[in-house]
Amino acid sequence: MKKVLLSMLLLGAATYANAQKGEVSKAKNAWALAKFAGAQTQPLETTLKTLAEGLKNTDNAIANEKSKTMPEAWSYRALFASRISFVDSLNVQNALANDKIAEEAIVKAKELDTKGAEKENISEAELTLSNAARNRAIFAYNKKDYKSALEFFNQVTAKNPTDTANFVNAGVTAKQIENYPEMVRNFKSAIQLGYKDGESLYSEVISTTFEKVKDTVAGTALLEEAIAKYPENPYFVGMQTDLYIKKGNIAKSQELLAKLIAKDGKNAAYQYAMGDTYYKQALDLQGKRNAIDAKKKKEFDAITTKMTGFIDQALPYYKKAYELDPKMTSALENLKIIYAFKDDKVNYEATKKLLDAAKQ
Repeated sequence: MKKVLLSMLLLGAATYANAQKGEVSKAKNAWALAKFAGAQTQPLETTLKTLAEGLKNTDNAIANEKSKTMPEAWSYRALFASRISFVDSLNVQNALANDKIAEEAIVKAKELDTKGAEKENISEAELTLSNAARNRAIFAYNKKDYKSALEFFNQVTAKNPTDTANFVNAGVTAKQIENYPEMVRNFKSAIQLGYKDGESLYSEVISTTFEKVKDTVAGTALLEEAIAKYPENPYFVGMQTDLYIKKGNIAKSQELLAKLIAKDGKNAAYQYAMGDTYYKQALDLQGKRNAIDAKKKKEFDAITTKMTGFIDQALPYYKKAYELDPKMTSALENLKIIYAFKDDKVNYEATKKLLDAAKQ
């Protein structure tokens, strides 16, 4: 009698275990159904119900000692939870809760999937999680909830740290809420990953680091990086020139520019920047001259003479810059001011005519 009873108990245990393994099969079938339904147009509520039922199957499977070590139980759990996170655009809290379930399931699936049989499902779940976070970020951004959008975009970059577009999105969002350190961090990451328009990002990062973050050391380092990559960019060359001028190291600025001009004399940006090294000294003297008492004519005239000397030195470089690049209207603007200062009416009118034509 005991043997019969024991056999019956063993049969019952085996049946229970098979039933639990059957939950994995149910989950697989439910996933196939969910994918088919996903290709059809149906209410969000219906889609979420189908996915929740499949997730419930995996709940039952991982609750059993026999089936909780099956990698499929966890990979399909990750698929269902990540999909719920992706499609539930109305209930963010539910989406985030399923996000967590999916992440935990992915970790467990990778741990158990020693043969790599579930590699494809795991990758799909990871991609879906990344897309879910991106969608939440976009929804939040469109609602002008930039703080949440930045949080979600940062989640996306953490999940997919090689996609430059996501780092740019995070940087743009951070700028909206004036979180400049975050903007700089994300744009720098995009640059380092080879973003196609890294030149523009450098401009944003450099100007923000100097003007908003107020970090001259970091800004200078970034500027040097940018010039190394984009030596012909007039903004970078001009800014470096400004830095040296502000430090009172005009000679260093002119030394570097002279080397660049010697290497490439047809580069308009270098010619323009060299002109600036003289022109900005003249502007600085103008400020000092304006502060002089009108009665101190000798002192006034002495500064004027010095100003004129700097302007005369700037003039040929600006002319050369415009000659090399007729689209460089900034050179024309400075030339017009110089000719006005020198009371050169002929060249003033000619330059003004060129400038007006360029602006049309």
